Amino acid sequence: MTAQAKSALITGITGQDGGHLAPLLHDKGYEVFGIIRGQSNLKKARLLEEFPYVNLIEADLLDPVSVIRAVNEADPDELYNLAAVSHVGYSFKNPMLTLDTTARGVLNCLEAIRLTRRSDRTRFYQASTSEMYGGLDYNRPGTGYDEDSLFHPRSPYGVAKLYGHWIAKNYRESYGLFVSCGILFNHEGERRGVEFVTRKITNAVARIHLGLQDDLELGSLYPKRDWGYAGDYVRGMWQMLQHDEPDDFVLATGEAHSIEDFLAHAFREVGVDDWAPYVRQSSQLIRPAEVDILLGNPTKAETVLRWKREVDFTGLVKRMVQHDVSEQRSELAARTASPVG
Repeated sequence: MTAQAKSALITGITGQDGGHLAPLLHDKGYEVFGIIRGQSNLKKARLLEEFPYVNLIEADLLDPVSVIRAVNEADPDELYNLAAVSHVGYSFKNPMLTLDTTARGVLNCLEAIRLTRRSDRTRFYQASTSEMYGGLDYNRPGTGYDEDSLFHPRSPYGVAKLYGHWIAKNYRESYGLFVSCGILFNHEGERRGVEFVTRKITNAVARIHLGLQDDLELGSLYPKRDWGYAGDYVRGMWQMLQHDEPDDFVLATGEAHSIEDFLAHAFREVGVDDWAPYVRQSSQLIRPAEVDILLGNPTKAETVLRWKREVDFTGLVKRMVQHDVSEQRSELAARTASPVG
């Protein structure tokens, strides 16, 4: 590493956003470090195969000593805290795990910076979320939630994220840490896990198209979300830490589309105009408390950071469907070519 190069430490590097952020930082000349939990983490080999330049550090966000050790080893100019139990539906089933990882993990990272006396050097990014708004108090239809909108989380995930958001702001105000919180609305892409509804849809559409699956089971089709491309959003994370002053920024598209819209666009990509015969709805997949609409207002980020999304909604769906068709076709070819017996 040259004297001018920066270093960055990423928590949650095995997740979707970490998979976009690591190469972005590497291309900008950073030495990239990533925290990974457990000696036998199954994602470790795959991560190093794709990103051989990443320096992995074994640590656990729930173990403050290991987090301090990781910060000492990486000596980061920038720390991106992306780690969380981020599936909203899963958070209802495992609220305690969600609270520990998503809330207490933030505090341990902040304390590690403070206790290692890096408060005047390490810039901290906290991954906040639109789920903190909860879809309530939506009294300005069409304008979307911004940095000053009221919070009312409606899931254990949203509640845990709100703690992380406020404790991050508290350390900015109490200890002078450079802490920026990105309130990101739904951002998706080919790296999204198949347990999330967008990737669940595009993966199923690809499999149905190739004759590998008959139908798709979903919950409610009516909730609307502000969906953007994850690659655009991690660029916004980086821009926040390059700004002169720490602050909070909403990243969003300013457009809301229903799950039904996403479904229709996905099937249309494989030449199917009537998706109804392929979709089954299940009450078991409906959450205890649903958020009807989440729409963001990215005006501040667009004005102050000059951030702008590059992939629109149609382009996002197309990108994801094409990726999954290609991936499923490759897997099918590999199985067909494998010797039997």
